[in-house]
Amino acid sequence: MSARSAILGALLLGGVLSIAPLAPSALAQGMPGMGEGKQPLEIDADQAIEWHQDVRAYVARGNASAKQGGSTVFADVLTAYYRQVPGQGNVVFQIVADGNARIVSPSQEVFGERAIYDVDKQVAVVTGRNLKLVTPEHVVTARDSLEYYEARDLAVARGDAVAVRGQDRITADVLIGQFKDGPDGASRMERLDGSGNVVVTTPTDVARAEKMVYSIPDDTAVLIGNVKITRGQNQLNGQAAEMNMKTRINRVISGEQAGGRVKGLLIPGQTGPDPKAPSS
Repeated sequence: MSARSAILGALLLGGVLSIAPLAPSALAQGMPGMGEGKQPLEIDADQAIEWHQDVRAYVARGNASAKQGGSTVFADVLTAYYRQVPGQGNVVFQIVADGNARIVSPSQEVFGERAIYDVDKQVAVVTGRNLKLVTPEHVVTARDSLEYYEARDLAVARGDAVAVRGQDRITADVLIGQFKDGPDGASRMERLDGSGNVVVTTPTDVARAEKMVYSIPDDTAVLIGNVKITRGQNQLNGQAAEMNMKTRINRVISGEQAGGRVKGLLIPGQTGPDPKAPSS
């Protein structure tokens, strides 16, 4: 995004709300908070753009969109809640996207039914059915929520989380993606952590563990806790393992459990998982 530009660049109005209304302009022209912002927020809607002074909110209805910079958030209804701050005017503190929420940046898209961005906490949470984050390299889905923490450049997928990259697939109860800005200014996922019922599936292997740390630049996953790697009917067991997703070479490491040894079950006629384990 920049995970910042995907979720937050679209949802964050940050400070004084600046709107360049597209439709219906007659409703938008009288709204407060029209100061000159560095990046104006362009709001468009099929039905109406409303100003609710009683609850201090702007509401865009009907195929609504809010664009700021290179990012746009879409929903059936968009609501921006603001507070009055002396010397600053009306400052938005929360954005809510209800119904068919979609957040688009130049390199990522996020899908869900509802999205909420807390400006004060710098946290965005997307919930509902069919949760999905799409980047040029990864597709991440979840059952419960997709979350983004701006200050830490972290994205969290909760509940039956799945990350797919090419032919490789990682599932876990929770997946945490760490993003980093590259030399070209684009934000990319650098690391993926998994916890709870971790399963890594490649065209040749299936690995199970309690936890995982996946270095994306190195294309290597480190698995921790009750590790089992299978290839066909062959199996290797240990307390930790290193899987190179590019070379398909697996290194299983012994631990204090299971007598401090690596165990393997090799079936004649089956291709093994290519372990490079240290001798016991």
